[in-house]
Formats: sequence, structure tokens, C-alpha cells
Amino acid sequence: MQTTPQRNQLFVASCLALLVTSLSFGIRAGILGRLGVEFGLNAAQLGTIAATAFWGFPLAVVIGGFVVDVIGMKRLLIIAFLFHLAGIVLTIFAGGYWSLFISTLLIGIANGTVEAACNPLVATIYSDNKTTKLNHFHLWFPGGIVIGTLIVYFLDKAGIGWQVQVGLMLIPTLLYGLLFSKLSFPVTERVASGVSTGEMYRSLLNPLFLIMIILMFGTAITELFTGQWIDVLLKNVSDNAILLLTIETGIMVIGRGFAGPVVHRLSPTGVLVISAILSAVGLYLLGHSSGNMLFVGAIIFGMGVCYFWPTMLGFVSENLPKTGAVGLNLMGGAGMFAVSVYTIFMGGYYDKLVADKMPAGDTSEAAVAAAKKAAGPEVLNATLIIPIILTVAFAILLFYMKSKKNTNSTKAAMA
Repeated sequence: MQTTPQRNQLFVASCLALLVTSLSFGIRAGILGRLGVEFGLNAAQLGTIAATAFWGFPLAVVIGGFVVDVIGMKRLLIIAFLFHLAGIVLTIFAGGYWSLFISTLLIGIANGTVEAACNPLVATIYSDNKTTKLNHFHLWFPGGIVIGTLIVYFLDKAGIGWQVQVGLMLIPTLLYGLLFSKLSFPVTERVASGVSTGEMYRSLLNPLFLIMIILMFGTAITELFTGQWIDVLLKNVSDNAILLLTIETGIMVIGRGFAGPVVHRLSPTGVLVISAILSAVGLYLLGHSSGNMLFVGAIIFGMGVCYFWPTMLGFVSENLPKTGAVGLNLMGGAGMFAVSVYTIFMGGYYDKLVADKMPAGDTSEAAVAAAKKAAGPEVLNATLIIPIILTVAFAILLFYMKSKKNTNSTKAAMA
């Protein structure tokens, strides 16, 4: 572990930067439907705008992963600050589809750049406790979503416009930009340990790493697509659809806060198996329930997706350390890229479902609401297959890691 007197300050500033990332997610989820009404956008267009953040993210996180060892984590985070600032201001003054598209892209690039620098930063300064500290760091993602959705909920009730809600993101943005500009940074763990660049790139071809990339597709879609679209999909099923997201992410905050004992008791792979099972159960309830059972589904789903993202990163950092910052950032980029593609596809699928469920010749508001009420849960039901597949895949991974550990223990005993 690289000790630095500024380690705690670096961690706090990293959490603030991730808070901006998650606020953009939570606030956008809360105002997405309103943007569609105000600017005359359909679900496919809203899906494209939402997806823009998710493919701006992988673009930035992958490029950032390749350059972070060269330009340093501090410069990368200053770039993130500038993109956040530009994206937030442009969103506030958006006038239609293209300005929303570009501003969301800028915020997505900023979000990816934050992850590109902060994931290796946290893994470096807490190299003896990576998975736990990555969970503690990533609790600010659901934490920010909780804050963001509550901002939307209460400011809506007070009649305060979405522009002010978006503008509140400027406060933590300016704070993290100021903090990072004053702090000193260590080199990345890979550089400090003397692993060559060539060795790092060769490690990316490890079959286990390639499998984890594929599994990251599924964990990211399960968590982030559902969270981003829950208000749109269930708005006609529940009067408090945005509060479902608040409850789900609130559970995630608590779970990641207590990640240490959970991860140490179950192992990262054990945590991933249980997470996949709970995600499938929660998603099933969200797609097949109404009334108070929707909140039960949100709680179980939150428990399921709680550990997905940081534990996937922690697993790679602990078991494939030679992949370095590039490995961590390729994981994050793969996840967000999968979400972006899935979101665009599902936006069009949702529009088709709504159209198919409309009575012939009836375009009344009641008919549209009924069609949307039926279509939303069907999108969730289609997504349910993903955590079911993940359950099987992570169970196989669990047995593989146990057998590998037993084999290594036997070799050590014989040596």
C-alpha cells in the first residue's frame, strides 16, 4: 500500500467526483419523462439521449485507462472536471434533442474519466483492501442517485424547474475540482510494482479476464438499465415510480457501506452468486407486481445489484493485478457500453410494445396510459433473463476459484 498523508483527502475528493456522476444519473432518471414532454421527444429519442451518457462513459474510461499511467491521475481528473462543468451548463440551457444529446455526451465522458482515474487511485492507495474500499467508494454512486431522485421529488412538489435541479450538480463539481487541484497523487499500483506495459497488455488476454468482461455486460445492464428507466417503465403502474429507484439505491448505499464483513465472509465470487439470485428475484417482482409489492421488489433488487459493480472491479484487481488500470477501466467501459446498446434497443422495443397494445383507432390519453402500463413490465420481464444467466455463470466461477485455491494450497504444501 502506498502511504501518503493525503490518502484520506484523495478518497474524499474521489467520492465527491463520483457523487457528481451519480447525481447526473439520478436527476436525469427523474426528469427524463418531463424532458420528453417539454421537447416533444418519444421513448426512442429519450432512450438515445440516456444511452449517450452510457457510451460517452466507455469511450472516456477506455481512453483514460490507456493514458492514466502516462499523464497521471491528477491531469485526468482535471479533464473530468472541465467536461462535467461544460455538460451541466449546456444541459441547463438545453433547447431540444441535439443540445440534450451533446450535453449528456459531455457528462458521460466526464463520468467515464472520473472512473478511469478514481478506480485505480482507490486500488492504489488501499492495495491491501481493494474490494472493500472499492465498495466504499462506489457507495457514492447509489448514494448520489438517492440524493438526486429526492431532489427531483421534493423540488417537483415545490414547483421548482428541472434546470435548477440540474444546476445543483455544480456544487460538488466545483468542490472536487478545487480539492484535486491542490492534492498530490501517487503513481498507479501497476507502475509502483514494476509491472511492464507489455506484461500488462499480455495479461488482458487471460481467458479469465475476457470472461469477466462478458459477465460485466450482464451485471451493468441489470443494475444501470433498470435504474435509469424505472420511472419511465413503471410510471403508469405506480404513482411513486421514482421512489422505487430511491429505495433500491438506498439499499445499495447501506449494503456497500457494510461491504467489508460481507466480502470477507463470502469471498467476492460468493457475493456475486448471491447478488445474481437476488437481482433475478427482485426484477421478477418489479415486472409482475403492483402496489406495495413493487416496493418489496425494489428492496430485493437493490440488495441484488448492490455489490455487482465494485465487486467485479475488486475481483479483477485482486485476481488479475497485472492488468492494472487498463484492466479496471476496460471492465467499466465494457459495462457502460453494454448498457448504452441495450438502452437504445429497449427504447425502440418499448415504443413498439406501446404501439402494439394500443386499441385500433383509439389514441386517447387513457388508451396510451393503459398501453404504457402493460408495456413497461414487459421490458423488465425481458431483462430478467440476464440475472438468471449470471446466476449460473457466477456459480461456475465460484467452483472454479475454489478448485484453483485448493490446487494452489496443495502445491504450496508439497513445496
